[in-house]
Amino acid sequence: MLNIPKLQLHVPEPPARPGDPVSFDHVDIPAAGAVRRPDTAAREDSMRDLPYTLIRVLDDAGRAVGPWDPKLDPAVLLKGLRAMLMTRLFDDRMFRAHRQGKTSFYMKSTGEEAIGAAQSLVLGAGDMSFPTYRMSAWLMARDYPLLDMVNQIFSNADDPLHGKQLPILTSARDYGFYSISGNLGSRFGHAVGWAMASAYKGDDKIAIGYVGDGTTAEGGVHEAMTFASVYRAPAILCITNNQWAISSYSGFAGAEATTFAARAIAYGLPGLRVDGNDFLAVWAATQWAADRARTNHGTTVIELFTYRAEGHSTSDDPTKYRPADEASHWPLGDPIARLKQHLIAIGEWDEARHDALVAELTETIRVAVKAGEAVGTLGKSKPDVRHMFEGIFKEPDWRHIEQRNEMGI
Repeated sequence: MLNIPKLQLHVPEPPARPGDPVSFDHVDIPAAGAVRRPDTAAREDSMRDLPYTLIRVLDDAGRAVGPWDPKLDPAVLLKGLRAMLMTRLFDDRMFRAHRQGKTSFYMKSTGEEAIGAAQSLVLGAGDMSFPTYRMSAWLMARDYPLLDMVNQIFSNADDPLHGKQLPILTSARDYGFYSISGNLGSRFGHAVGWAMASAYKGDDKIAIGYVGDGTTAEGGVHEAMTFASVYRAPAILCITNNQWAISSYSGFAGAEATTFAARAIAYGLPGLRVDGNDFLAVWAATQWAADRARTNHGTTVIELFTYRAEGHSTSDDPTKYRPADEASHWPLGDPIARLKQHLIAIGEWDEARHDALVAELTETIRVAVKAGEAVGTLGKSKPDVRHMFEGIFKEPDWRHIEQRNEMGI
C-alpha cells in the first residue's frame, strides 16, 4: 500500500492563457472531403466513427470536395453569404449602440454565422428552431424585419415583444424561431417535446434545438436526449462547441475526455461532428439529419465545432481569460471569408461585388437603426404598461383584473 500514489483531482486548463503563445496543435483536423457519408437510413451502430472525426467540405483553396458536398446552386450560396454578412455588420453596429448607452445588453455571433444561416435555409418554413442567443443569422436568412429586431434590442415603444424579453432574446415563431431562453439547458427539452408533439399529431414538421458546450454538463440536456432516443423524436440536437462557456474552458464540460458528438452514442443516437465554420458542411450535415428525422429514423446529434471570436457578451472581456490574438489563430478560419473564397473560386463572386454588398447592407442597417432610434432607445421610450397584463392567462382571474384596475387600464 505504501507504493500507491495520493489521489489527485484533475482540473482542466485551456491550452493558453493571456500572455501565452497561441497553439491549436491539439485540434485534429482531417482533410476536407475525407469523412464518409452514410445513408440516412443506416443503423446508428454502423456509424460510431463519425463523432470522432470532422465533416468538412471546403478545402484550403475554397473548393467543395468529398461525399458531403451538397452541390448547392450559387443563388443559395449568395443568399447564405448575404445573411452572414448582414449578421456580422448588424452585430458590430449594435455593439457600438451598447457602448453609446442605447441598449442595456448585446451578444455578438462573430465566427458562428454559418451555423444559423445554413440551417435556416435548409429547414422548412413550418419547422421550429429552439435557438441560442447567437443565432441572429437564422433570422437574417429568412428576411426578418431589421426594424423589429432593432426595436426589441432598444426595448422601446415599438418592441414587438413589449419589453418582456432581454435585448436580443428574440421571439419570431412565424419565422420558425421559438422564443430564446437565456437558460440554454432548457433548449433540448423544448425541441424534443415540440418534435414529439409533431409526431404524435402525425404532422411532417421537425424541430432543431441548440445548446453550447458548457450547457452539455446540465441535467436537462441528458433528460432530453433520453426522450429523443426512446421516442425517436423527429429532431436535430445541435451542440455549438465554440470552445468557451462565458469564461470557462470547454474542458470543464468534458471536451478533454472526448468529443461532444460522442455523447450521442450512449443514447443510441447518431452523432455528427461538423466544421461549424464551413457553410457547406453545416448545410450538408443538417440536411442529412433532417432527412433522417422526416423518415422516422429519429434524432441526430450534431456537434458544430467552431470558435467564439468575440466576448460572450457586452459584459465580458475575453482578454482576461484567453490570449488577445487567439481568434486570429483559429485553424478553421472565418466562415464568411471561406464562403466568399468558395464563391470566387467557382466564378460567382469577386471583390468588387463583395465590397458593393457590404456597402448596401451597411446602409440598410443604418436606416433601420435610425428608424429605431426615432422611436426611442434605452430609457427614452418604453412599451405601454398595459402589455404587462397580456399573454399571461387565457382567462384572467380576479387578481389579474384587480391589478389592471389599480393601474387604470
